[in-house]
Amino acid sequence: MRLDGKTAIVTGAGSGFGAGIARRFAAEGARVMVADINIEGAMEVASEFGGVAHEVNVADGASVEEMALRAGAELGRVDILVNNAGVTHLPGFMEDISEADFDKVWAVNCKSVYLTARALVAGMKERGAGAILNVASTAGVSPRPKLNWYNASKGWMITATRAMAIELAPFGVRVNALNPVAGDTPLLKSFMGEDTPEMRAKFLSTIPMGRFSTPEDLANAALYLCSDEASLVTGVCMEVDGGRCI
Repeated sequence: MRLDGKTAIVTGAGSGFGAGIARRFAAEGARVMVADINIEGAMEVASEFGGVAHEVNVADGASVEEMALRAGAELGRVDILVNNAGVTHLPGFMEDISEADFDKVWAVNCKSVYLTARALVAGMKERGAGAILNVASTAGVSPRPKLNWYNASKGWMITATRAMAIELAPFGVRVNALNPVAGDTPLLKSFMGEDTPEMRAKFLSTIPMGRFSTPEDLANAALYLCSDEASLVTGVCMEVDGGRCI
């Protein structure tokens, strides 16, 4: 019960890494808002542990403000924020990626971090406590070819994490990030372009431990970074990658 009495918002929690994190937080005693643009997925996950399902577009300021207001009404406060929602563009040469795809990657992966901070950081500062976790990627550390603008968005997220951490440290608010390697989640096909045994083997060959990451892997790391056990840990961007970035 390492999060007993805590409250949390996890974005993109209707599936994949976010769902794994939400489930683990709830199992450790937290009251969790499962926030996702896919409300059906959010409701399914939240129903497993009595969480609060909420439909949100993390790239839209009004939608994020509405999420924060509902979290305040339903949870009382927000102790933990996990910025997990993310998208990618299909693999392609950088000059061939459409402007619409670039804008979507930027809005969901980067602007959302600003919007959730704008909506929730003031309350954390006022209480003198809080934990923010950004789910970045090994792509921001060791970029893969033909995922250029996704790589760049995750590099931005890593820098944003460190910038947020140094600014919020005097207020008792910690900010960290996770850098997962490719996971067996709904986004995997988008990273690979096609989900075939050959393409999976190609991706796995770059991971020394020889397997994709799982929601449970990310949930375990997220639990530590968002718990009081990590009370002196801030500005850390932790690889959960089976050795890919070595």
